[in-house]
Amino acid sequence: MNSLAEKRFAYTILVGPAVVVYASVILFPILFSFTLGFTRWSGFGTPEWIGIQNYTRMLADPAFRIGLRNNMLIVGVSVFGQIPFGFLLAYIIYRKMVGAHSFFETVIFLPITVSAIVVAKLWNQIFSPAGVITQLMRIVRDDPRYVFAVFENRDLAIFPILGVIFWYYTGIYMVIFLANLHKISPDVIEASIMDGAKEHQILFRVILPQMTNIVFTTAVFAIAGSLKSFDLIFAMTGGGPARYTEVIAIYMYFNTFRYYNYGYGSAVSMMIVVLSLGLITMLLGVSRRFERRYS
Repeated sequence: MNSLAEKRFAYTILVGPAVVVYASVILFPILFSFTLGFTRWSGFGTPEWIGIQNYTRMLADPAFRIGLRNNMLIVGVSVFGQIPFGFLLAYIIYRKMVGAHSFFETVIFLPITVSAIVVAKLWNQIFSPAGVITQLMRIVRDDPRYVFAVFENRDLAIFPILGVIFWYYTGIYMVIFLANLHKISPDVIEASIMDGAKEHQILFRVILPQMTNIVFTTAVFAIAGSLKSFDLIFAMTGGGPARYTEVIAIYMYFNTFRYYNYGYGSAVSMMIVVLSLGLITMLLGVSRRFERRYS
């Protein structure tokens, strides 16, 4: 009995501080935000309970729907763009299909090592009316008055951002996939080659089935990261023009810290959590079906 009690005490001493820290920085803020989402509160005085009014207002707000649309576009670029392209690049490097593959890997990974704010400002200058693209287009079109003003077009402004996001984050997925590709035994590939397998057969029938778990894991991270996108977009456009490049996180920021509506901002933050959980749950369902089919 004494030995069992001593073990329990030891576990409590070891795990207890971590549980306290986790509850303080994760669980409490989530519960507090959830409760605050049903109130009207400016940060001063006593919060006023208003039920689901924040949520009904949010769903009826065109600015929120624009932010939701932009976030879904980013999710699409991340899951169906960055992950497949990152995997393809990793496979090319792994199979040494290009010369100087170490240099190739470094160049692709390099953008993610730079601050998102610096990257945003750099691309903002490139896309600006007086930027590099404008100067090149003036030469190509032989028109010194031509102005490339994509960020002034509310229907097109989100697409340069999607391109920058694709370029900026693809490298991290490439590195993740490359690290896991190196865990696959070379003997498996050599045996496939000896059996007469072509390159595409090696990729889809040998490599990809062994990478299924990491592909779905990176997709989970991609969804979560896409729904909380903020810094790069905020630094590039600030949500403009006319809020047409806003994402939900920027929408939450404006309502919370610019308009001092902490209750409404908390409701928006909970909506981000709900969307993340919903999409990730759907992804896990697809993952299970995939595993049952190919196991």
